[in-house]
Amino acid sequence: MPGGSIYVTPDDQVHGLSPQVMYEQFWIKEADQRRKARAVKAAVGLIVGILLAYRFDLPSPPVIGLVAGLLVGAADMFWVWHSYEATAVWRGRRRGETITGKLLRRKLRKHGYHILDGRAVPGQASIDHLVIGPGGIWVVDNEAWDPDTEIARYGERLFLGEKYGSKVAKALVDASESLAAVLSKESGIPVTIEPLLAVHGGELRRTVTAEGLTLLKPRLVSRWIIRGPRAEFDESQVELLARTAARVLRRMS
Repeated sequence: MPGGSIYVTPDDQVHGLSPQVMYEQFWIKEADQRRKARAVKAAVGLIVGILLAYRFDLPSPPVIGLVAGLLVGAADMFWVWHSYEATAVWRGRRRGETITGKLLRRKLRKHGYHILDGRAVPGQASIDHLVIGPGGIWVVDNEAWDPDTEIARYGERLFLGEKYGSKVAKALVDASESLAAVLSKESGIPVTIEPLLAVHGGELRRTVTAEGLTLLKPRLVSRWIIRGPRAEFDESQVELLARTAARVLRRMS
């Protein structure tokens, strides 16, 4: 068979492509199936709406059924879109640090917090965000995994799918400890820094804390910081720490 093999199925044409490209190709390929499934769900919503309208003696059962069907179809469309959009960072269509940075500024600045983006810790890896405020200091980084990666804690260990997450945790914990030592020395204020990892994609139920690192969805990072203060800094201390961090940390391009 010119250009092919009797042992290769059509699906093997995606062999060699990245998981992200394969995901997008299958998403496009399954569009018709999703539309058919949505039509079935909307029809069920229509029938249920009509039956409920008759059951409770509501006026215009056909209209109520139609509205119910449309709502079910719209809800399904939104859920499908939301599931696809949740993979945007993993697929490289959006930048996780941009999403998290906007959320941090919108929710934390009004509470007196400073957010520094894209900084390099001396002798350590770069960090996406440094949050300094009345409740303490946090390092916030961003990571994205495919939708099927389960992020969980078993015992004292962090797992990312079937792999240990120790390397990921250690890098952020070490960076936080290094930065805390630098800021304490340069500012004269003893500080500790909690590392957080904003997770874009993957299967994560709210928050997971293991091996010194807390992983959570981007929208929950600000809430975690506000509800879990680690220190009590006054306004002058916050300002000093923010200026010191801006001075000693190299800005990443």
